[in-house]
Amino acid sequence: MKVINISDVQQKNVTMDGAKDVLKQIPIAKADGTPNFALRVFTVEPDGHTPYHNHNYEQLNYIIEGEGMLINDKGEELPLKKGDFALVLPNEMHQYKNVSKEKPLVFICGVPKEFE
Repeated sequence: MKVINISDVQQKNVTMDGAKDVLKQIPIAKADGTPNFALRVFTVEPDGHTPYHNHNYEQLNYIIEGEGMLINDKGEELPLKKGDFALVLPNEMHQYKNVSKEKPLVFICGVPKEFE
């Protein structure tokens, strides 16, 4: 068993090409012995965004705070706000954008543990 507060998890800059002002934390990872999933927390600073990308696994998201957009594979902007859930299926192009000039967009991202 593990209990950890997000304030005790180190934030790291996301350096993937196309990322702007994004931080990543991994509170639950394969190193903890989780059999299937890892949980990540992303903080997208005001006017920041993740890369427009895809991958061969699904990701499950929950918006903790802030407002933003999830850009889908058609280039459509789907609004996101605190309390929303989002599903990105394998191989779907996607990008998360923070539309605020003042507050971060923070979300949990569940993925298979191999892709933490």
